[in-house]
Amino acid sequence: MSHASKIAFTAPHYQAGEIGLKVLEQGGCAVDAMIAAAAAITVLYPHMNSLAGDGFWIIHKPGEAPRAIDACGNAAQLASIDWYTQQDFKQIPSRGALAAVTLGGTLSGWQKAREIAAESQELLPLAELLAPSVDLAKTGITVTESLAAASRKVEPEFAGFTEYQRVFMPKGRPLIAGENFTNPDLATFMEGLASDGLQGAFRGRLAAQIAVALAESGSPIRLADLQSYAAQEVKPLSINTRFGAFYNLPAPTQGIASLLILAIYDRIMQPEWDQAERIHALIEATKQAFIVRDREVSDPRRLSANWSDLLSDAHIDKLAAQVREEALPWPHVAEVGDTVWMGCVDKDGTMVSFIQSLYWEFGSGVVIPGLGLVWNNRGVSFSLDPASRNVLTPGFKPFHTLNPAFAVLNDGRRISYGTMGGEGQPQTQAALLTRYLYDGLPIDEAISRGRWLLGRTWGDNNHDLKMEQDLLEQASPAGLTIGAELRARWHSLKSVPARSELMGHAGAIVSFADGNAVAASDPRSDGAGLVGEVGDL
Repeated sequence: MSHASKIAFTAPHYQAGEIGLKVLEQGGCAVDAMIAAAAAITVLYPHMNSLAGDGFWIIHKPGEAPRAIDACGNAAQLASIDWYTQQDFKQIPSRGALAAVTLGGTLSGWQKAREIAAESQELLPLAELLAPSVDLAKTGITVTESLAAASRKVEPEFAGFTEYQRVFMPKGRPLIAGENFTNPDLATFMEGLASDGLQGAFRGRLAAQIAVALAESGSPIRLADLQSYAAQEVKPLSINTRFGAFYNLPAPTQGIASLLILAIYDRIMQPEWDQAERIHALIEATKQAFIVRDREVSDPRRLSANWSDLLSDAHIDKLAAQVREEALPWPHVAEVGDTVWMGCVDKDGTMVSFIQSLYWEFGSGVVIPGLGLVWNNRGVSFSLDPASRNVLTPGFKPFHTLNPAFAVLNDGRRISYGTMGGEGQPQTQAALLTRYLYDGLPIDEAISRGRWLLGRTWGDNNHDLKMEQDLLEQASPAGLTIGAELRARWHSLKSVPARSELMGHAGAIVSFADGNAVAASDPRSDGAGLVGEVGDL
């Protein structure tokens, strides 16, 4: 864990964290620091996020209510059930131009975040924030094993994708860990943003270039779709537990599931429980939360009349009463996803919890010529079944796994936390928070200890209950292993290696009432939890 300090940044790639921290050390605000790091990590982790992907924010200024930004792209106006069925598709393809169904909202989210920050803080020039990323894209990055593994995995799917191969397979083969990789076209795009502004990606010459490329590829997205898009400030969802208030994003994200897990666990947790009992309770709380999520979450315009009651005490009590000593049979339908989460706190105490994503590795695989942009495939979450709650509808938003989290505790601590990992996001959030708050572990240990995951995560399509080997084999007070205790409760477990990347890349910033902060990053990633000082403090 990092030493206590007044500013901090955590990211799943250490270079992005360093770029963000440098902005903070120079007196920049949390939003600007996050934008600088967010731009950098699209270069460093191109398989997990893109400037043509989606993003979500929680921003908290001391003494104010948390504010949230939904930068989820909506479906193009041409993207209808008929548009696909006339082309003989029964479901939306997962790759290629027909998977590039929704806009990428993250850059509009950056713009909205800067508008919020500007209400009380000075902003740095956009060109200054993007300069480190432009340099990285031009001079190159060192390919991580995470990037290399994703490159190998998608090679068969992208065999006929000419622009993808030109940009991401410059030597005619998948990327290899340790080699240098450049994306000068992406540098060109970011230089265009620096001169034209973030809205240039939606209106103006950059938008026109993007629209032409998408249309020529066969995507339903057109210039009018880009021009009409804008990220929205939304009211975050919240619950209260014995420790304080917890916040997350509303629909179309699965933020409600993350909050329900914490709320259910807070209702049923007994201090005398051993670790196996605590894990069992969290897994069963997850199942109850996922059943609600899968039934209820959709585009905000489609929410049921029950939505406003789902976080009520009565509903949480009902779900908690359904948690039994034996495991509920599983699976239900699960979601996959590739994502980056980052958090920070600035010299004024403003904190940010931020997440952006492509969905699957390298998204749709559609790369915009001349701009190096990988388009997302988030539209795969839509259904072509007219009876589905998430049926494809022009202008509507798909179900989203992304959900950055934030907490304001009763003792004055504030926590910005989150992770990548599809289905694993709510579960990992619950694991690290309950270990930190209920079990009293330091935040870095709460993140690094063995984890479990029910359902699918990035790079994996199985619905089973996975558990890291070190946790599975850990001895319990009953004289058994934790794995044996859970199997005795009818959990069907699959072992995965310790500190497996399947378990996601978690991170957290804890800001204390006295202004000090600690930062932690997941050893399963290439990241770092960094802290620093500002000269005038």
